[in-house]
Amino acid sequence: MIVHDLAKFVTKATYHNLSDEAVKQLKIRLLDSLGTAIGAIEGPPVQGIRKMIDDYLGGSHLSTLIGGGKTTPERAALYNSGLVRYLDFNDSYLAKGETCHPSDNIGSILAAGETTNLSGKDFLTALAVAYQVQCRLSDEAPVRDKGFDHTTQGSYAVAAGVSKALGLDEDKTANAIAIAGTALNALRVTRTGALSNWKGLAYPHTAFGGTHAALLAKHGITGPPAVFEGNKGFMDSIAGEFSIDWRNEDLERVTDTIIKKYNAEIHSQSSIEGMIELKVEKSFTADEVEQIEIEIFDVAYHIIGGGEEGDKTIVRNKEEADHSLQYMVSAALLDGQVMPEQYRQKRIEADDIQSLLQKVKVSPKQEYSDRFPDEMPAQITVHLMNGQTYETEKNDYEGFHTRPMSWETIIQKFEGLAEPYTSPKLREQIINHVKNFENHKVTDLMGLLKNVELTSITTIPTMNN
Repeated sequence: MIVHDLAKFVTKATYHNLSDEAVKQLKIRLLDSLGTAIGAIEGPPVQGIRKMIDDYLGGSHLSTLIGGGKTTPERAALYNSGLVRYLDFNDSYLAKGETCHPSDNIGSILAAGETTNLSGKDFLTALAVAYQVQCRLSDEAPVRDKGFDHTTQGSYAVAAGVSKALGLDEDKTANAIAIAGTALNALRVTRTGALSNWKGLAYPHTAFGGTHAALLAKHGITGPPAVFEGNKGFMDSIAGEFSIDWRNEDLERVTDTIIKKYNAEIHSQSSIEGMIELKVEKSFTADEVEQIEIEIFDVAYHIIGGGEEGDKTIVRNKEEADHSLQYMVSAALLDGQVMPEQYRQKRIEADDIQSLLQKVKVSPKQEYSDRFPDEMPAQITVHLMNGQTYETEKNDYEGFHTRPMSWETIIQKFEGLAEPYTSPKLREQIINHVKNFENHKVTDLMGLLKNVELTSITTIPTMNN
C-alpha cells in the first residue's frame, strides 16, 4: 500500500538526513512565518477564531497560542496556522500544475511538538517531512485543474508532519495520513469568483483536521489503507494515476520553495518588483498613465489576472485585493510598495486605486508559460497619455530560488511585521532561538511567542523594503 510506503518514509526520517542548506532554509522559513503570524495578530478573521476558542475552550490545555493562552493541539494548530496564513505573506512552492504554501504546516507541528517536548532538531525534521510530502504531491498529483484546492495535498502533509512530531509508529502514521487524506478534500471555489475569509482559513482548517487525524490515530483509530490507489480513492476520484517512490525521497524540497518580498499573491511578485523598479527609473506618476499592459505566464493569468478564476477588476475586500494582479500592480505604482497597509479597507476603496486598476490589462504569453515554474517571467508596458511608452521584462524577483533572500533580509521582514506587537528584546530572543533552533526545544520557542501582545493599533502593520 502506498500509504505505508509514505508512513515508512516519515518514520525513518532523521535530522541527519538534512543537508546544512536544508536546515538553514527551514529556519529561514520558520522565522519568516513567525513574522507573518505576529503581524496578523489583530486580523479580524483570526480574532474571530481566538474568540471561538476562548468561548468553547475545553480539554487539556497543552499547546500555546501565539499571544498567550493554551488550548488543545488541534485548536492551537487552527489558530496559529490562521496567523501564519492571514496576511498571505508566507512562502510558496511552484509546481507546473499546482501552487502551495508549505509553511502552512508550521502551526500544526509546533502545536503537536509542544505536547511531546520536541527538540528543535526533531521539529526541523518533522517540518522537512511536511514540506517534502506537500511539494512532491504538488509535483506529481496536481488537483487545481480538477476543481480541488491545494489544501487537498496539504492534508497528507499535515498528518505526516504531526505524526512525526508525535513520534507515531509506522502503522499509526499510515492511519493518520489515511484519515486526513480521506476527510479533507477541499474545493477550488475557495479561490475563484468573489473571495471570502475562507481563502486564508482553508489551510488552517486543514491544519486542524490533519492534527486531529493524527491524534485519532495515536489513540488507535484506523483509516482506509487504500486511500491513494483504492476504489474511489485519491487517484481514482481526483488526481489520476501518479507515482512517487517514497523509499528514495530525500528531505531537500524546502530548498526549492520561495519567499515573498511583497505582501501579495506569489505569482505577482516579479510584476510588482518590475513596476516599482520602472517607476523609480522613469519617474512617472499614476496620473500620467493611459494604460498598463502585463504579459505573464498562464498560471498567473488564470489565478490573479482575470482568466479561469474570475474577473480581477472587481475588488471589494482584502481577499480579492491580494488576488488581483490589477490591484497589486496599481498599489505598487501609487504607493511604491505592496505591504499589509495596502489592504486596509480605506485603501482598497480609494478612488485613485479603483480607477487605476481598471487601466491594467493582463494577458497570457505562451513563451512565458513555457518558462514557468523555473522562472517567473512577466513584461510590463506602461503607456502614458503623452504618448511615451516604458517597459520592463522580469524573469524572477528577490526571494525566488534564483535570487534567494538572505538571513539579513528575512530578519528585516520579521522585524517590520513583529515590531508593533513585541519588544526589541523579545524579537531578538525569537530570532536567536530560531537561528540556533537545534539547541532549543519547541516549548522554549512557544514560551517566547506567548508574550506577543495585542495593541490598541487598529491598522495592520507596515514594513519597508
